[in-house]
Amino acid sequence: MLNKRKVNLKQRIILTACLAILAVISSSIYMFLNIVTDVDRKAITFLSEDGLKISAETYLAHDIAKVPLILMFHQEYWSRGEYLETAPRFNKLGYNCIAVDLRSGGKVLDVSNQTAEEAQKKGKSTRFIDALQDVKAALSYAKQKYNAPGVIAMGSSYSAGLVLKVAGDNPHLVDGIIAFSPGEYFVEDGQPHDWIERSAAKISAPVFIASARKERSRWLGIYKSINTATKMSYIPVSNGKHGSRALWERNTDSEGYWSVMETFLKSFF
Repeated sequence: MLNKRKVNLKQRIILTACLAILAVISSSIYMFLNIVTDVDRKAITFLSEDGLKISAETYLAHDIAKVPLILMFHQEYWSRGEYLETAPRFNKLGYNCIAVDLRSGGKVLDVSNQTAEEAQKKGKSTRFIDALQDVKAALSYAKQKYNAPGVIAMGSSYSAGLVLKVAGDNPHLVDGIIAFSPGEYFVEDGQPHDWIERSAAKISAPVFIASARKERSRWLGIYKSINTATKMSYIPVSNGKHGSRALWERNTDSEGYWSVMETFLKSFF
């Protein structure tokens, strides 16, 4: 009988310990989920420099005054839907985000580009270069509307070139740059072959550039022109992907991009 009581006591002690551990784990999980699911996600609008209504979507998961804000711009023919998956992951890393529809774009992941639709209704031109005013307006809006400790401009393909352009020509609007697959995409719009490179030479903010492996030659001159030590670049060992979709989980090499980009963000923000 004594041995049985000892066994029961031991079992109760083990059970109590297990329950305590489970309580701690449950609390931690709850706190984690609270951080990443309590997101102020809503549609917003503001005006571009020519008065066109720009549509965007917020992913605000943290105190806006305490963490940097990432303004996300999509690639050609796409929309803010490019960041449906990646914006929440940036939230988990401790950043707030706003995904913006530029007038040069279309539809991706069943998300239509409302700014492009509005531009078409108004009869406005929707070339790549026409979206420059949208990028500037979005960054100006973010600076004025939100009291964030820093605004990071994130671009994909043609918009990556635009954020580099704006960062060089309007340094007060940009505190950091993430550029996926940038390049001199504006020659057909009447700009010189080094239009982005010349502006990039004036950049003083931290810069991260990444792309598919075969695209390195498109941005190497731009990267070399950036005269600051606060710059990093990445190309995967594998083929990689064009634009910021390289970060999508479905791409087998996405974690390589995330790893280096997170190092960049932790280093400067």
